[in-house]
Amino acid sequence: MSASMSSTKLNHSFTLAVDRLRELAASVDPGRFAGLLDPLLSPSTLARLQQSARLQPRLAELLLGSKVEVSCADWDEDALLGHDPRRAALLAGSIWHARSILKLVSRHDLTILVQVIGAEAHAFAVRHLSSAVAMTPIVEPEQLSRQIEYDGHACLGAWLEQTSSLGRIRVLLRLPVGTAAESPTAEHRSAAGPLLSLVMAHLRTEAAGV
Repeated sequence: MSASMSSTKLNHSFTLAVDRLRELAASVDPGRFAGLLDPLLSPSTLARLQQSARLQPRLAELLLGSKVEVSCADWDEDALLGHDPRRAALLAGSIWHARSILKLVSRHDLTILVQVIGAEAHAFAVRHLSSAVAMTPIVEPEQLSRQIEYDGHACLGAWLEQTSSLGRIRVLLRLPVGTAAESPTAEHRSAAGPLLSLVMAHLRTEAAGV
């Protein structure tokens, strides 16, 4: 290989790595930067820093540290196909608590629940009632919505344990610090595969239609 060809290849690899870091920085939950830089920075300042093309590679490197290799081959294999991880978690959590969701019949209770989990997750629970996990009913809508979020995030975190280190980190960084995705239990690990299989099939169908 000639020196010029080698130089071109290196330049291409460097540009690709920088683009990947910029992509990562732009997708990260802003709260991650607040803890990393200065908790006293205003949301508007954090937003400007996060969207700065010049600063994005450095911010991403600070977040990643030495955990992953930016140039590794599986960078482009986004575990959630680029979808919002909170959305995926709510879909998984809605299946987990589908029995309780179907027991909410009053318009008032349904309105409270749907305001938190969204109409999509509510319909998803109805469609996948046969795959529900939780047996104990929750009749209070605020408590139910909290449990849907908790169990859904925990299932997502358990499922991500089966992906690459980079794939897991890329998704977790799109979530706020401290969600249940960071600390799934054995119960969530046993149920995560079937639930996330349904969620991913749904997301793939959507992606195919775009």
